[in-house]
Amino acid sequence: MPTEANPSRLKDFKNKGRDVEEMRRRRTEVNVELRKAKKEDHLLKRRNLEIDDEPLSPLQEQNRMAAANMSIEDIVNGINSGDENKEITATHAARKILSRERNPPIDILINANVVPKLVEFLSRVSNPDLQFESAWALTNIASGTSDQTKAVVSAGAVAGFISLLGSPHPVVAEQAVWALGNIAGDGPELRDHVIEQGIIKPLLTLIKPDTSATFLRNVTWTLSNLCRNKNPPPSVPAVRQLLPALAHLIHNNDKEILADACWALSYLTDGPNERIQEVVDAGVVPRLVALLDHVEVAVITPTLRTIGNIVTGSDIQTDSVLAAGACPLLAKLLVHAKMNIVKEAAWTVSNIAAGNAIQIQALITNNVIRPLVDVLGKGDFKCQKEAAWAITNITLGGNVEQIALLCQFGAIAPLCTLLEAKEPKTILVVLDGLANILAAAEKMGELEKVSLHVEECGGLDRIEALQSHDNVEIYHKSLAILEQYFSTDGDEDSELAPSTSQSGNYEFNNSPSQAPEGGFSF
Repeated sequence: MPTEANPSRLKDFKNKGRDVEEMRRRRTEVNVELRKAKKEDHLLKRRNLEIDDEPLSPLQEQNRMAAANMSIEDIVNGINSGDENKEITATHAARKILSRERNPPIDILINANVVPKLVEFLSRVSNPDLQFESAWALTNIASGTSDQTKAVVSAGAVAGFISLLGSPHPVVAEQAVWALGNIAGDGPELRDHVIEQGIIKPLLTLIKPDTSATFLRNVTWTLSNLCRNKNPPPSVPAVRQLLPALAHLIHNNDKEILADACWALSYLTDGPNERIQEVVDAGVVPRLVALLDHVEVAVITPTLRTIGNIVTGSDIQTDSVLAAGACPLLAKLLVHAKMNIVKEAAWTVSNIAAGNAIQIQALITNNVIRPLVDVLGKGDFKCQKEAAWAITNITLGGNVEQIALLCQFGAIAPLCTLLEAKEPKTILVVLDGLANILAAAEKMGELEKVSLHVEECGGLDRIEALQSHDNVEIYHKSLAILEQYFSTDGDEDSELAPSTSQSGNYEFNNSPSQAPEGGFSF
């Protein structure tokens, strides 16, 4: 079985300028706007807003009434009073104003130096009400800017919150989970600080059958923030501690828990093959593939991202996804109503197509090509661009009959249309695909038919027009295609004889059930 898409054969056969690494494009190069969308899908930090006036901690009614009328100055004085009754009233009042939707006075309270006092209140084991109120207030301060989060951390809050994970009062423990999630979500530095302070073990002990769904959602969200950010990514020992919990959580039925657990896995797979292997070894791939069929877009999005990341890895890692039955589900997602899902699915398919001929055959056998060609012709431009990569990767790594099949499914016309794209990179990808198709046609003695089809689709006119393109590489590629395949000289390259398959010859109709009528003819 060929490994790593047999790079030497690929380079010799068609596009000498492109290699396997370029064919398999990592997340850094594509779908930048999805990075932006992700911030809305999955927030870095969250404030705990009070929706109604129900007391969420058992305060005396007179304290609540007193808290409602307190000024900032009164709050600061109360927190610093040394009188426990005044402390709890003032802390409750602070939490209330920090929980309002508009313009919470975070900086005012930080500058009044109440944060160290609130952190001190976290350790008041004898007064869980005060622990709860101060934890909530600090959660909302930590939900702000990086500097605001750092003010909470600098006061020593992380150790206090971690100790509260073991509180016998679930509301206190849950508020501590939330606060730690906000701190870890600030970036790699604070994420690593939270991990080094020892969050993982006590956090994982909270994942148990009697944990409420709301509490477990907060735990999962905080777990995902421990996996987030890649410059640098979390340490391998930390990842190995977190993965069994994530492998468990992706079997939950709650859509928020599922979504956040899958976001966590998407972060962990967004890196080199060694990082991807940690996730594959955790045994999550079959369940992730099954979740591609989930009804909720909020679950499909991170699941598809994770699968897409895994297939940017080695052929063996890609095989784990194919073996779990991903292809039919990817075919289904290529016709999804949401364009972002279609685009991610096409990106995922493009990376499978960057593999070896056996992996390309899996796409063909599972009927992925027809919807892929439909995306190439009818999707929005971002989707078309991903589909063009997929088609060109098949022409680069596939055998002649697989390339012929693309033509049978009508890939040439939409490729020719995409030559009018504004992005030079996309034009270059399309030119590569067309050059590879023409080379395969020449090997099969079908060049005249295919070149005529390119001409009828307006491809020849567009390729000729590209000779005056500003981009030098586009000029050279278009000129090379014209000289080699549309020259009136009629010189055929005698070296372009068909290469042979492993058995020594091409079995042109070896998959009749999947081939369109007429077999593998162009």
